Amino acid sequence: MKSAVLVFPGINRERDMARALKLVSGKEVAMVWHAETALPKGTDLVVVPGGFSYGDYLRCGAIASRAPVMDAVRDFASRGGLVLGVCNGFQILCEAGLLPGVLMRNARLKFICHDVHLRVERSGTPFTRGYNAGQVIRVPVAHGDGNYEADEETLKRLEGEGRVLYRYCSPEGVVDEASNINGAANSIAGIVNERGNVLGMMPHPENHVEEIMGCTDGRGLFAGLVAHLDKAA
Repeated sequence: MKSAVLVFPGINRERDMARALKLVSGKEVAMVWHAETALPKGTDLVVVPGGFSYGDYLRCGAIASRAPVMDAVRDFASRGGLVLGVCNGFQILCEAGLLPGVLMRNARLKFICHDVHLRVERSGTPFTRGYNAGQVIRVPVAHGDGNYEADEETLKRLEGEGRVLYRYCSPEGVVDEASNINGAANSIAGIVNERGNVLGMMPHPENHVEEIMGCTDGRGLFAGLVAHLDKAA
């Protein structure tokens, strides 16, 4: 799996993501500066990492979504290439029009930084094949604007088409108000586009891939991507 991680001014999780990708895939990761106009040849996966691109001025991800490299990402996605956006990356993908909806301020208007539980809603996608449907995983969050919102029609379409891949839940897998840490509509933590090749999610699976962190639940996402691309090859 040949991965490319985008780098914007203010982004601070790009090295975490690159390390996770290398650990799971065994391949070096290309770091792509925001001013580039093309992705490295042979790229299989583009990752828009977390952090605070451009200091989160204006709306989170709004400036980054207009960076030159994003035209190449849109073209890559339109041809079926896999794109993963995590935290600020999710915000950027929404601002860039690659995913529907918007990420608003957390319901309690506070920055959240701790582990949360997610229920995997489907296993038959490139981004979830490393898990079982209904499986509960534990991964960290670190965001102030993770409250996913969309109009009623969009939410019905996302749910009806099975495009919600990850949902906030209790350790037992119960989706309820108490487990919805940021107030997101339908407890949504991660969604895919209509084609299923672009995922945006708020939690950080890249920080739970090594035993030293006390949990490796995030590893399944990356292992699933490797398996998907190996099979496609």
